[in-house]
Amino acid sequence: MYKQILVAIDGSQSGRRALDEAVKIAKATGGRVQALYVVQHPARLVDVSSGFAEEQTRESPASDVATAALQEAKAVFAREGVTGSIRAAESSGEEIAAVIYRIAAEDDADLVVMGTRGLSGVKRLLLGSVAESFLRTADRPVMLVRSEEPNGA
Repeated sequence: MYKQILVAIDGSQSGRRALDEAVKIAKATGGRVQALYVVQHPARLVDVSSGFAEEQTRESPASDVATAALQEAKAVFAREGVTGSIRAAESSGEEIAAVIYRIAAEDDADLVVMGTRGLSGVKRLLLGSVAESFLRTADRPVMLVRSEEPNGA
């Protein structure tokens, strides 16, 4: 069934819930999980006339959040006895959803698991903007995980 599961994480509660669901599915199917964090760097200041380009450092708050989220995923895999790997990818001007789509295809993921709300600026009413964008183009099964428990659960 689901042997290769890609879970998009972003350091948010929603991303953590998506990781937990991906691990549950992997345990039930004997599959493996790859936790993916897409790092989006802020735009750089470039002055074409003078050739000045603002230096972009590798160590940034986004990199720190990515490292923490990926290390947490690695710990969850070990604690739950699930085969898993972690991966960070830079968006390099690409939309985050497009990066997730590309990596899901590269890894031949049977299922993509992601949260409906993350840490991306403006939040949509029903879905996070990344989840909504990914869902519109998905060519494989997608499991969307709510950011919080439904009332009464």
